[in-house]
Amino acid sequence: MKAFMDRDFLLQSSTAQRLYHEAAAGCPIIDYHCHLSAQEIYEDRRFENITQVWLGGDHYKWRLMRSFGVDERRITGDSSDREKFQAWAETLALAIGNPLYHWSHLELRNYFGFEGTLNGETAEAVWQLCNVKLARPEFSARSLIQRSNVEVICTTDDPADSLEWHEKLARVCHSEQSEESHAESGTDSSAQAPQNDNAEGFSVKVRPSFRPDKAICLEKADYAAYLETLGAAAGCKIDSFASLCKALAQRADFFDRLGCRVSDHGLAAVPYAEADADTVEAIFQKRLAGEALSVLELAQFKTALLVFLGRIYAEKGWVMQLHFGVIRDNSKRVFRALGPDAGIDSIGDAASIQDLACFLNALDETDQLPRTILYSLNPNDNAALGTVMGCFQQGGIPGKLQLGSAWWFNDHRPGMEAQLTALASLGHLATFVGMLTDSRSFLSYARHEYFRRILCNLLGTWVENGEYPADMAALTTIVRGICHDNAARYFAF
Repeated sequence: MKAFMDRDFLLQSSTAQRLYHEAAAGCPIIDYHCHLSAQEIYEDRRFENITQVWLGGDHYKWRLMRSFGVDERRITGDSSDREKFQAWAETLALAIGNPLYHWSHLELRNYFGFEGTLNGETAEAVWQLCNVKLARPEFSARSLIQRSNVEVICTTDDPADSLEWHEKLARVCHSEQSEESHAESGTDSSAQAPQNDNAEGFSVKVRPSFRPDKAICLEKADYAAYLETLGAAAGCKIDSFASLCKALAQRADFFDRLGCRVSDHGLAAVPYAEADADTVEAIFQKRLAGEALSVLELAQFKTALLVFLGRIYAEKGWVMQLHFGVIRDNSKRVFRALGPDAGIDSIGDAASIQDLACFLNALDETDQLPRTILYSLNPNDNAALGTVMGCFQQGGIPGKLQLGSAWWFNDHRPGMEAQLTALASLGHLATFVGMLTDSRSFLSYARHEYFRRILCNLLGTWVENGEYPADMAALTTIVRGICHDNAARYFAF
């Protein structure tokens, strides 16, 4: 019997162990999709206790606690942080087979040096251990990022966002890089470099990502109010489809100047319904007048706007991410109490692969299809997506279209193995851009270790089974590519 989560955790062959320890473990992290706060990074947030850094905003944990029968008061309610941590410890203790069991213990081990298991009995000792360490400077937000060997972080930002904190972070990095270059040349940088108390020791690139969901979701009750916000940010009045496109293009230019290289879309499904310019304008005006829109009209508007945005992304050399196959806010009771991102979303089956293919083709027809990552929350779509991608690949851009990493409800061992296997079977696994955190927690980089171990074990199994030669040079290239090098090339940060 193997020891619990030992050095070779999940690595079931000597080939897997060698690949992980020699090729994967030391690779820097490019976190090209997450929900960390740029403000918290800039201000170098400190956490008073483990509950704040671990349970605040983590709907994965909230969902599991509800499944265990924990009262909402001890999850998102007015219980003390200590009580919430106790409830989480009791929930986790019996969560066999759930990825949160492994993620949580990897985080406790990697960041806090705790080698045991968390349960109701050990909760007090773990609470004390973590909180003592969180009081140290090396447990601030930025320090946790740097200790995780992160190179790039892409936050998720609305087009109307001021990107104030990204601008400040950009000045921080510019200041430090300038000081380093002046030190090497022997010149004084004090006159050139902007002075900032938060500028010390942080060189991780923090880039915005362009997520225009609110501009696309015409059916939302607050759509008109959002247009006011977007118009104010863009410095124009949005009273037509053309002015909406102009505002989004202006904001895309602003994001681009601050280093944005990635867009993102969260959709129930990728629509495709053709309509001429007059029809799209009539739909937009109808919505501004407060009139109800048909399913077809919504699809026509969204298609027109997505095609417009896709062309912008291609022009700027951005990557387009499409997240779909989700049903959001299923429990209206919980939504009324807590709002979105409360752990009440689920896998959906509304995605049309045919509509997706037509959308990609509309951009490809004019040679304006950007590099694109496809994520379906429904794992049943993996094979279909693998075949659609192959229709639009392009010479000179390895893996131009990507089957995104196992997303959300699929980022467990079986889900990751299924995604990797589908990609290997129907595409070219060695071009894959790898894992992301998709998280709001500064401790979530342990998920990259979890993914890398699963990746190396899968490749090791194929080698041990005689399905691929024991060519360590080729295998190392594949592993390091997936863990870091492919993303560095693909996103061109």
